[in-house]
Amino acid sequence: MIARFFHAWERRLVASTTDRVIQPFEWGLDWTDAVVEKASTPAEVLTNWASSVMTDTDQFFKTPARNSFKFDGEWLRFPSGITTPHEVNNTVHVRYFRANAHQDQSPSRCAVIVLPQWNADAEGHMSLCRMIARNGISALRLSLPYHDLRMPKELHRADYIVSANIGRTIQVCRQAVIDTRQAIDWLTEQGYQRIGLLGTSLGSCLAMLTAAHDTRVSVAALNHISPFFADVVWEGISTAHVRAGLEGSINLPLLRDLWLPISPTPYIRRLANTKLLLIYARYDLSFPVRLSRQLVSDFRNQGMSPEVFVLPCGHYSTGIVPFSWLDGFTLVRYLKRTLLGRSVDTTRHGRFV
Repeated sequence: MIARFFHAWERRLVASTTDRVIQPFEWGLDWTDAVVEKASTPAEVLTNWASSVMTDTDQFFKTPARNSFKFDGEWLRFPSGITTPHEVNNTVHVRYFRANAHQDQSPSRCAVIVLPQWNADAEGHMSLCRMIARNGISALRLSLPYHDLRMPKELHRADYIVSANIGRTIQVCRQAVIDTRQAIDWLTEQGYQRIGLLGTSLGSCLAMLTAAHDTRVSVAALNHISPFFADVVWEGISTAHVRAGLEGSINLPLLRDLWLPISPTPYIRRLANTKLLLIYARYDLSFPVRLSRQLVSDFRNQGMSPEVFVLPCGHYSTGIVPFSWLDGFTLVRYLKRTLLGRSVDTTRHGRFV
């Protein structure tokens, strides 16, 4: 009965968004540096390219040798390490929330980079960042590629980061990881010594990819999880319009192989020394629960013991009180305990997500 209630509620929440557009399928070879050989099909070219990427993902997610940071006390801006055809998307915008001093102590040298969910608006997760800062940890809220300040005029949704264009989806998610690593560069330049990542939904996947390729990350809180990028797109109700563009041109096994470079599962072992919190929602239809539980099992089968928290709601309802409070409290409490060794201050909670 409870499951039926939440599933019906989740479907109503999804249906309230009426501007989703089914985009045509494209292989997106022009978004990659894949070598096109004679007599090879686009599927073969991308398969070979993705396999090649997986042989050296450190190189794939490598940051530029030099960064040009501009910081005005509140906003950090810098050129993205990936250049896309849309100039507005090539500047990274990060809002900085300085940690409050804890009682008689000076502000800590701990920081968290927050990666919001797909299609988060410009104010998404700002309250969560304020809560993190209030509890003694500085926060950076990074605008994902093709979101808010980085969105071209031709778009009204962040369709270019998750779409039926295979190569573009890989490259833009790669861009998000490299952008995040550049933000870590800035934090280390400022003297921050312990750095964590907090990602939600798509941001959770990107946070895990970043943590797997940057040993400076000591803590990662992953909010809504799945082992494979392709499976969420194929099965989730939030991405039904993306699947509609994919179907008839590609099947799930091939899609899973092509999107393996931006999937969490190949990188589990690389997080052996990272403190992890995995959160999923019991009635989630966007990140199907079976997939979330599979990722938890995959970590445990590798001999790792991440902390796990199960929200008693669905994906979209996570953003609604009281579940938003519960989610935010769980995230901030974990970050404060693992980065600072303190309990969370709940005297001024506000709305978390």
